[in-house]
Amino acid sequence: MNKLLQYSSITYKVVMALAGLFLVTFLDVHLGINLLLLKDDGGRSFSAAAAFMGTNPLIRIFEIVLFAGFLIHIVTGFLVSGKNRASRPVGYEVGNRTETSFLSKYMLHSGIVVLLFLVLHFSDYYFVKIGLVAPPEGTGAHDFYAMTLYLFSNTWYALFYMFCFVPLGFHLNHAIQSAFQTMGWNHSRYMGVVKAAGTIYSVAVSAGFMVIPLYFILFR
Repeated sequence: MNKLLQYSSITYKVVMALAGLFLVTFLDVHLGINLLLLKDDGGRSFSAAAAFMGTNPLIRIFEIVLFAGFLIHIVTGFLVSGKNRASRPVGYEVGNRTETSFLSKYMLHSGIVVLLFLVLHFSDYYFVKIGLVAPPEGTGAHDFYAMTLYLFSNTWYALFYMFCFVPLGFHLNHAIQSAFQTMGWNHSRYMGVVKAAGTIYSVAVSAGFMVIPLYFILFR
């Protein structure tokens, strides 16, 4: 039974890691499109990219795969966290400061913040597109540029949007390193490079998303 539970836990971790790495590639695409908001062309480039993503049949199929990736990563994340807590129901009197990193301790917490942000983000854009939520007054259901202007015209919303990418950065930083270890791709020769690359990537992605609302606060 113990071996079965062990294999089950490893399977969850592998599935979670693969789904997480898939979502990392999606972040690159999403950030690339969002950075078009910074182009001074009245939103034409961003709107064209958003229209392509919303109408291309292959992209529509990819949306299903993407939502499946989110669901799998979230569910397996909770399962792994639950198994870890169940295996140590009583905490140590003195925490282990050497083997468990700060980021590892708070992966569940940062993941929950990211999940709450995703719910908000979907309600502001995707749920509007599919008709579950009414678009803001003066905008259309598919006019994502106008929606963004409307949302980021609220300074508090823009600041909250920026804040949410801080825990995402922490989550990404540890998740990339953890995924390599889970998949058995870690080696003493290059794991230092992986950790450095993961940190650079997580900071760059988070900063890339954060600079967009900052631009609208300062220049719009």
